[in-house]
Amino acid sequence: MKIQGLSEELLPVLLNGDRSTGLEIVNRLLEEGTDVITIYEGVIKPAMYKVGELWEEGKISVATEHLASAIVETLLGHLYYRIIKNAGTNKMVVVITSVEDEVHQIGAKMVSDMFELHGWTSHFLGANTPMDELLDFISRINPTIIGLSMSINLHTRNLEKTISKIRERIPEMPILVGGQGLIEDGKDLMMKHTGVLYLKDLPALENFLKQSHYEKDRSN
Repeated sequence: MKIQGLSEELLPVLLNGDRSTGLEIVNRLLEEGTDVITIYEGVIKPAMYKVGELWEEGKISVATEHLASAIVETLLGHLYYRIIKNAGTNKMVVVITSVEDEVHQIGAKMVSDMFELHGWTSHFLGANTPMDELLDFISRINPTIIGLSMSINLHTRNLEKTISKIRERIPEMPILVGGQGLIEDGKDLMMKHTGVLYLKDLPALENFLKQSHYEKDRSN
């Protein structure tokens, strides 16, 4: 079955809360030699985007959306053992978080995993990180890059405010932005702010991570 078909197969599994079948689908892909980024981008992400659309249209309840999200987090945890062995193998550090008031974190977790898969140390802060605490954290950690995720476009104001505050605190810090809420306006946002890069999907992130010029000396 093609990857798209597996995403369509996964959707009712998530909506019905069938954790075991979800794990069977992922294990089947692993046995066939499918890489993690293909599973994330081609199977899990489209299914979760559809879950989000169904919720926005009022076709499923908040409880069902939460159930689907919980199962996906189980699948990500199941795949993580394929990622962790590479984490921290280079000197680069990233802080990944959803913006303040954004309660969705699965996309941000996938991004964090991709960084670790490429050898970065990733500090994944999850959803709804208070802006002031994020600023204090990044000032202490001094990461190479910051990644901000936004799943719902109602939080655009918080995203832009966070970008501005980071820019005030650390003027030269590169900032990556992404998420379902930026599909239409991500490029426009990138043009409005210096040092901000919008990445539309995981393959775009993977291409970015293959670049070497973001390596920086963290020995002091």
